[in-house]
Amino acid sequence: MKMEEIVKEKLRAVFKDDSLIFDKSRFAGGLTNYNYIMEINGLEYVVREPGGMTNEMIDRKIEKVNNTIVSEIGVNSRCIYFDDETGVKISIYIKNSKNIAMANPCDFSNIDAVSSIMKKIHFSESRFPNSFDFKTELEKYEEIVKALKGDFFFDYFDLKNYLLSFMNENIKNPISLPCHNDTVPENFILDDSGATYLIDWEYSGMNDPNWDIAAYILESHLDEDSIDFLIKKYYDRTATVEEILKIKSYILAQDLLWTVWALIRHYNGDDFLEYCYMRYERFKKNMEKIMLSKDYPIFEMVKC
Repeated sequence: MKMEEIVKEKLRAVFKDDSLIFDKSRFAGGLTNYNYIMEINGLEYVVREPGGMTNEMIDRKIEKVNNTIVSEIGVNSRCIYFDDETGVKISIYIKNSKNIAMANPCDFSNIDAVSSIMKKIHFSESRFPNSFDFKTELEKYEEIVKALKGDFFFDYFDLKNYLLSFMNENIKNPISLPCHNDTVPENFILDDSGATYLIDWEYSGMNDPNWDIAAYILESHLDEDSIDFLIKKYYDRTATVEEILKIKSYILAQDLLWTVWALIRHYNGDDFLEYCYMRYERFKKNMEKIMLSKDYPIFEMVKC
């Protein structure tokens, strides 16, 4: 059965209405999954349709547990239904809201909100039952590409080994705290009361919090001033050399990881090749620069 049909069946079961159709006219965004706003019985919901191969890449049972944990912390949108077999999810739509990508991710007031919500998660007393480990995730994605009979870039494994060596040399004291691990600006939601939410927890797990900082910097294409503001706001001080090297390492790691993620989607028949090339070319550029000098600045690393 096609995923679209599965979503329709879940909607009908949840709302006890066999006449419901899966209305995809209001697309709310997404890369891993596709989200749609639907009005049902006078209320608006966000309905998630899982993307291709996502259930091979994501543990939906763990995601469901973590989704509940962050809802209890008070940072998540309200979820009314989560099917941990298919990945279909239904949440209450946050009225009069917009994501930070739309609201300007470089704006200092938005960065302040991002820093605050990241710290609320990282330093909560809650703990996720799983870990998000870059090398483990990368190897899992590589195996999926191989199973799909896909190819890697000709210099992929050489550059990957350079990255792993760089990370082993420069990440001295990794920390393990609850992390979102996909802190793109589209996942931060602002409502008209000034509240901020962080949604889409499929990659969540225990990790070094600098991964989340690196992801927001990279995915938001922050400029130099915005990067400095975020780091000082998060740490309440100037970051150490070790912390800066962690952020640089994780920027490199994320571009490589999401390159292979995009290869999976490509070999599954989805249109992700341009996205894949963008991430891999930036990874190569940054890897070459940082091997010449560890002082290569973060604001240059976000540029494609």
